[in-house]
Amino acid sequence: MNDTPPRPPPSAPHRTASQPEQGRGKSPASRFLLAVSLVLIAFNLRPVFSSASALLPEIRTQLGLDALGAGLLTTLPVVCLGAFSPVAPRLAQRIGTEKTLLAVTILLALGTALRGIPSIGFLFLGTAIAGACIAVGNVLLPGLVKRDFPDRTALLTGLYTMALCGGAAGAAGLTLPIGHALGGSLGVTLAAWGLPALLAAVIWMPQVLMSKSIAQTRQIRVRGLWADRLAWRVTLFMGLQSALAYCVFGWLVPILRERGLDGVAAGGIVSASVMVQAAACLVVPHIAVRGRDQRVLNVVLCILSVVPLLGLLFAPLSTVWIWAVLQGFGQGGLIAAAMTVIVLRSPNPLVASHLSGMAQCVGYLIAAVGPLFVGLIRDWTGSFAACGILFVMLGLGAAWNGWQAGCSGHVHVRMLHVRD
Repeated sequence: MNDTPPRPPPSAPHRTASQPEQGRGKSPASRFLLAVSLVLIAFNLRPVFSSASALLPEIRTQLGLDALGAGLLTTLPVVCLGAFSPVAPRLAQRIGTEKTLLAVTILLALGTALRGIPSIGFLFLGTAIAGACIAVGNVLLPGLVKRDFPDRTALLTGLYTMALCGGAAGAAGLTLPIGHALGGSLGVTLAAWGLPALLAAVIWMPQVLMSKSIAQTRQIRVRGLWADRLAWRVTLFMGLQSALAYCVFGWLVPILRERGLDGVAAGGIVSASVMVQAAACLVVPHIAVRGRDQRVLNVVLCILSVVPLLGLLFAPLSTVWIWAVLQGFGQGGLIAAAMTVIVLRSPNPLVASHLSGMAQCVGYLIAAVGPLFVGLIRDWTGSFAACGILFVMLGLGAAWNGWQAGCSGHVHVRMLHVRD
């Protein structure tokens, strides 16, 4: 099979309702505003995970949630990421990328606020709504970078993945202090993270007003992606590294609290680790795009993620900060590498959005197994020690698929014009 995908002739570029004029045609001020808006949206795509993790013992106590329920709570948004990712490219083509992002950002604020109602049902409903919105946002960001910043791919990929980590770090480290400042109310503390999402929606509004995308009856369909071997390597790499990431987001605070740290200290350590992730997110894409391929980089980052995670699980608490910093660099680098290979393995923005949808649909369904198994292992064995085996297995799988996904080249697809 030919590894080089067909490209459209220069005189007839592929455009859809989600692909208006390229970003390079915009003024510097407009591009700057767009970049800031994207970063703010990305910041809001992770607090749902780590804010619940920081309060998991309190949630279980006040709402009567058992170990299985706690595992399902940490897994549910990851399942939603996989289940709702495929609808993102279709929504973007139907109503435009800008309008889609505005809608999901508003719904994200609503879903986050619903978690503040003192009810298990509303807790799970709000988490599911937020997870679905995060899924759509996750998928559309790489395509926007490919479309509007083709000359700044590494920088923008680094910035928005850094913002992803920053949101997770902020929620991990600030949730308990916010709760104490608000009088210890569990519901208000959980709902408070809807405010940054609402602010991001307001700041994104000018992008909708300036959007030139229009409805078109002639659409372009991407065919052959799900049969492409390289696309599956990218997908499995995304899924397995995400499983490690959501084990950290969902369970590292409870792991450290069980080892003897108080809640604020454990949250602070995880927050610092995720902030290091943010720094790695800014550096790794630049390394990735400068090399001939990303194979060695992906494997090294897998090692730097798993070994320190084992240190956090078993090493003396006096060394916890060392392991937290190392794990943050490895995990943040992995997140950025996975996002970068989606862009690098795609020949154009439309394929990037579809590859992003595939990688995150299947990838996050795989990732959902990670935090669920951590909860089950803790329940079955009475401790988190056996989770080390799970972490090693996930790391080996990520390394193998990361090596394959790091090979240079594009996924092989066909671009077909169809009429609605």
